[in-house]
Amino acid sequence: MTIRPDDPRDPHATSQAKTVASPSGDAHPAVPVSQPLSQSCSGSERVVTIRARTLLAGLGILLGVGAALWLVLRAEKGLTIIAIALFLALALNPAVEFFQRHGLRRGFAVATVYVLAVMIFALLALVFIPPLVTQMTHFVSAVPGLVDELTRGRGPLGFLERKYHVVEEVQKAASKQGASGVTGAAAPVLGIAKGVATTISGMLIIAFLTLFMLFEGPEWRRRITGLIPEPHRARSERIGAGVYKSVSGFVTGNLLASFLAGVVATVILLIVGVPYALALGLFTAIIEFIPYVGPVVVTVLLGLVALTVGPVSALVVFVLMVVYHLVEGHTLRPLIYGHALKLSPLAVLIAIILGAEVAGILGVLVAIPIAGSVQVIVSEVLDRRNRGRSSGPDAKSGTAPVTS
Repeated sequence: MTIRPDDPRDPHATSQAKTVASPSGDAHPAVPVSQPLSQSCSGSERVVTIRARTLLAGLGILLGVGAALWLVLRAEKGLTIIAIALFLALALNPAVEFFQRHGLRRGFAVATVYVLAVMIFALLALVFIPPLVTQMTHFVSAVPGLVDELTRGRGPLGFLERKYHVVEEVQKAASKQGASGVTGAAAPVLGIAKGVATTISGMLIIAFLTLFMLFEGPEWRRRITGLIPEPHRARSERIGAGVYKSVSGFVTGNLLASFLAGVVATVILLIVGVPYALALGLFTAIIEFIPYVGPVVVTVLLGLVALTVGPVSALVVFVLMVVYHLVEGHTLRPLIYGHALKLSPLAVLIAIILGAEVAGILGVLVAIPIAGSVQVIVSEVLDRRNRGRSSGPDAKSGTAPVTS
């Protein structure tokens, strides 16, 4: 039996074996051309070439990311103010566009929305600040009595002294400071005054930044778009529109949900009889802006504060807040994240953790909008790749593209 060079039964036959003619005219298989072991096993050998331009581009990206992280760590306070102003501008811009659609020019629309926003904030301040100041004054006045009850082991927190001897531990720590603790007694007062001045100046800066962002936002967007090459401009505009829609939807919806959570917490605390209900409600509205983490922190803290009134009050507050967050988590929050960001809870928690580790409060504020923006960009890239595959030359014939 004669075995041909391309017969699969011949273990030494290769596609490079050729047939040669002998002097007698008979055809005999020639000796197969020797091949590298990797080529004979895998069938092909692929060489990967990395261009110098590609290598330099990768190094440039790494340096850019490092510089951005360094800037975030060095200018955290300033970037926090800018991020808050940007969020407020994104929250107010839909109202500006609403007035623009009804015939107002951009400047008049911005002025109208800004004046309305200032009036709303002033009204909220008139409603909340006087009771808040009164409750804080009462709290400061009640601190000596609470400390006295704690020292005697009485009151709702008396168990801390009876079981853990907290007062003795605090006295030991204070005695170790000696004279330095007395000389530094004025430091908290100076710190409070400095904090009040910083807060007021920060609020003024945020107000002006928000106004200028509303005025100049479209112009900045046109300038940035004009820097993009023409072949990539349409895709960049789609990505920008998707990022704006997701971030503005998240900010607006989350502000609404946080405000509603603050109102509900205040009403629950007032009904149960927990003191400082307005202050705790304002705290709830601020902390609830952090998705998933904020509701857990608020529920636990409000339950602990209600424990000062009694265990039954603490249980009622805790159960009511849990029920509210369950209802909100299955109705309002999915509506916000489902239509605006389309992020899973796992992605949200990962973004919050990474943002907090990288940039603290600033990282928490911008973590979810950045995650939503990255998702928009990735979706656009994947859609473009799928469109390119479906519109390729082999799509019509139904054959798969040949790769070498």
